[in-house]
Amino acid sequence: MAHWLYKSEPSSWSWDEQVAAGEKGTAWTGVRNHLAKKHLQAMKLGERGFFYHSNEGKAVVGIVEVIREYYPDHTDPTGRFGMVDLKAVEPLREPVTLEAIKSQPELADMVLIKNSRLSVQPVTDEEWRIVCRLGGL
Repeated sequence: MAHWLYKSEPSSWSWDEQVAAGEKGTAWTGVRNHLAKKHLQAMKLGERGFFYHSNEGKAVVGIVEVIREYYPDHTDPTGRFGMVDLKAVEPLREPVTLEAIKSQPELADMVLIKNSRLSVQPVTDEEWRIVCRLGGL
């Protein structure tokens, strides 16, 4: 199974709001980048990803799971983009900051470092293990 990272500004959509959505989860709307769209299209049910607070906090704070595969995004008037549905799985015991990620030489090639503006991105198995360990899981 693949792993992912989803970026959200806490003032727009926070980890606490994701958790509050419960088992029904939420639609991951608003992606308007074609590479991020391809990542959303590649996602399969049950795959997990990091929930990352961007701009404010800049840290991985939790783990989410894909509960519905790619479908049209109702917020896109052009009809070109889609979304997946996600539910919160568990918080990290300790948020893993961008600074902490950058301090790990084995994470130097992580998309979060190399292409920081991409809102939905893949995470390798090794990156997943390292970030989970840093987060206390």
